[in-house]
Amino acid sequence: MVSADEMSARAKAYAKAWSSGDPGGVASFYAEDGEIEINGGDPMKGRAAIAEMASGFYVEFPDLVVHCDGFRMGGKYAVFNWTLEGQHSETKNYVKVPGWEEWELTEDGCVAVSRGRFDAREYDRQVAGG
Repeated sequence: MVSADEMSARAKAYAKAWSSGDPGGVASFYAEDGEIEINGGDPMKGRAAIAEMASGFYVEFPDLVVHCDGFRMGGKYAVFNWTLEGQHSETKNYVKVPGWEEWELTEDGCVAVSRGRFDAREYDRQVAGG
C-alpha cells in the first residue's frame, strides 16, 4: 500500500491535474477500471468515461482551478477535500464551491472508486446568479 505522505502528494497533484485542462491527466489518477460518482448520480466507469466527465467541466469552466484543501487517509480509504472555482462559460458568473471525494484506493495508490459530493443547490445558484 502507498504511504499517506505519498497519497497526500498525489492528492495535490490530482488538484493540479484538474486545473491543467487535461482530461486525460485527471483520468490517469484512476485505475483502468476506476469509477467516479458525483452527488449520488450514475457512476462513470473507466478512464475514458472519467476523461469525458472532466471534459464537461472544462467546457463549463475553461479557466477551472481546483484547490486541494485537505487530505486524510486510513488504510485503503481516503478523503480529498477540494474547492472548485472559475468563470462559467455561458453565464460568465464566477463560481467557487467546496466539496470532497471519498476514495477507495488500489494497492498502488490509484483511485478505484470515488464518491464526490458538493452542494449542488449552491453551485446552481452561483452559476445562475454569481
